[in-house]
Amino acid sequence: MQVVAPSTVECDRSYTTRLQKGGALLDDMRLLVRTWNGGPLNEQREAGILENVLGKQSRARAADTYGRAFIPRFIRGNPPEAWRIGRALEDREVSSNTIRPIYYWITARSEPLLYDYVTEELMSRSRRADRTIRVDETASWIRAKLAEREKAWSPTVTLKVARGMLATLRDFHILEGAAKKHIAPIYLPIEAFAYLAFALHKCGASGEGLVRHPDWNLFLLATGDVEQLFLEAHQSRLLSYQAAGKIVRIEFAASTFEEMADVVAARAH
Repeated sequence: MQVVAPSTVECDRSYTTRLQKGGALLDDMRLLVRTWNGGPLNEQREAGILENVLGKQSRARAADTYGRAFIPRFIRGNPPEAWRIGRALEDREVSSNTIRPIYYWITARSEPLLYDYVTEELMSRSRRADRTIRVDETASWIRAKLAEREKAWSPTVTLKVARGMLATLRDFHILEGAAKKHIAPIYLPIEAFAYLAFALHKCGASGEGLVRHPDWNLFLLATGDVEQLFLEAHQSRLLSYQAAGKIVRIEFAASTFEEMADVVAARAH
């Protein structure tokens, strides 16, 4: 399967309540990415529900997984057809530690509420001594963001979305803890970092713009952290990184996601 570069699309920045039921659903998303073939969406979705690919107890639950998670994130998200980005890694059976950050990036890019919460709120809180994350404070943050957009959800829905968002971040290892959650130690495997850098490059970022890309905030990384990871990736021969002041040159020994997945898989194994 040839993986094509994602095009840049006008991103829908509207907030939705999908996360109150969706969550990370990492196992389900990985299964659908591995079995999706790029054919007509409606036909594949109906076939998947009929064959119960996901092993759900009812057709309604399976349809919910497609409608609330897989299609918005991996088909119609930003970048579009993002299932292809994950598929290149799945086909090479790389570790879940490498794959998880990629799926998180795809999910966050397609859920503006989640993206904004991490890059605005968690990024700030990660620099504090108290790294505890409370659901009531998260719900208050959501209400304030909705008010900025002249929108409002019921208290019940707002609380459910807050809980779903925090559970999602826990499943993606950005947070840790069951009942009481706090920000997890920052950790992004170098193979995942290099693959994400390639994905951002294919989306149009280059040079210093790639180093300072706002998406790195999703992993609570400061610019200095990103520079260090680029240096480590260079030393690991995952990419080429040269920096002299503000002049930054980043090159990849790959032109497609499949080729980059080969580079990552060789390093991971």
